[in-house]
Amino acid sequence: MALIRKKTGNFLEDFRLGQVFRHKGGRTITEGISAHFTDVCFTANPLHKNFHYAQTYGYEAMPVPPGLLMAVAFSQTVEDISENARANLEYIDVRFGALAYPGDTIETETTVLGLRASKSRPELGVVHVQSVARKQTGQVVLAYQRKVQVFKQDADAKVEQGEIEPADIQIELEIPAYDPNTSYADSAHLTNPDTYLEDFRPGDTIEHSRGRIVTEEHIFLTGMLDNASQVHCNQTMIDRDPDRYLGGRLVVYGGIPFALCLGLSSPDISDNSLGDTVYKTGRHTAPIFSGDTVFASTEITGVRDYPGRDDIGILEATLRGHKFEGKGADEKRVDIFYLERELAVKRREHYAKS
Repeated sequence: MALIRKKTGNFLEDFRLGQVFRHKGGRTITEGISAHFTDVCFTANPLHKNFHYAQTYGYEAMPVPPGLLMAVAFSQTVEDISENARANLEYIDVRFGALAYPGDTIETETTVLGLRASKSRPELGVVHVQSVARKQTGQVVLAYQRKVQVFKQDADAKVEQGEIEPADIQIELEIPAYDPNTSYADSAHLTNPDTYLEDFRPGDTIEHSRGRIVTEEHIFLTGMLDNASQVHCNQTMIDRDPDRYLGGRLVVYGGIPFALCLGLSSPDISDNSLGDTVYKTGRHTAPIFSGDTVFASTEITGVRDYPGRDDIGILEATLRGHKFEGKGADEKRVDIFYLERELAVKRREHYAKS
C-alpha cells in the first residue's frame, strides 16, 4: 500500500520553449451552459438569446457569445498552463473565426512561446503561450496569446528563458452573408435603436448604467467551465499561506469579470453587432472577489469600413471595467479590467429601414 500525492499542473521550471500541449477533456457547449452564462453576464444581443432572430440573420442557431467561447477555450488550458499561477497578466491578439453553436465541441492546443524568470521575486516568472481552439470540424473558432505569472516549485530551479515567434494562424470571423431579400427591419424592434454603426463617434465614452455583483456563484461558474485553478476554489490552500496569494482570498476567475464587462456594455455597444472580430490586448488590473460589484465603460476609438461588406462596419473600442471600494467620502473607483476590442456592427440603412 502506498500514499501517492498527485501533482497537478506545471510550475515555471517545467516549461520548455516550443512545448506543445494538447489539452485534456474538450467541452461540448450545451444550450444550458450557453443560456446560463449569457443570463449571468447580462448579455443583451438577441443573437445569443432569440433563436428566430438568429435564424433571420442566417445563423444555424444562436451562436455562442464571445465571452463564453473565450472562457471555455481559456479554461481548457488551465491545468497545463496556469493551475500554479499567481495571476493572468495579459491577453494578446485574440481573434475569432468559425462560429460555434450549442452542440459543438471545443478542443484547445497551446504552444509555449516565451519563458522569463523574475529578477525581483525568485519564486515567480512569466510564461507566454499561444492557444488555438477548434471545433469538431477542425475549424479554428478562436486563437489567442496570453502571458501568465507562474510560481516555481523550487525557487532555485533553472528556467529555460527565451522567446520564439508565434504561429501565423489564418482566422477571420464567420459572418452570414447579407440577403437583400430578407426583411431585417421587421426584427429591428428587438435591438436598441441607437447602437448601429452610424451612432458611434470616436472620442465619446459611454458609462454603462448597470452593475453586477459577483457572489459565491463564481465557484460554480468556474467549475462549469472546467477551470481547475486552485486560487479560485481552494480556500484551505489560501488560508495556509495568505501572503502568497492576491488578497489572501479566493480570486474570481478572470473569465467571469471579462464576460461581465462584455455583457454590461452590450446594450450600448454590441446590441447590433454580428460578432467580435479581435481583442488586440487586454489585462486584469485588479482582482475581483466575492461581494464586489462590476461596472463598465467604453471609449469609442474608431469607426471604419468592413472589407468586402457595405452592410456592416468595424467599431473600435476600449472596454474598461471597474469596482468601488470604501463607502461615503472614502469611496474610490478601482479599475479592474482593460480590453481593446473590435466589433462587426450593422449599418442602420441596411438593417433598420423598411
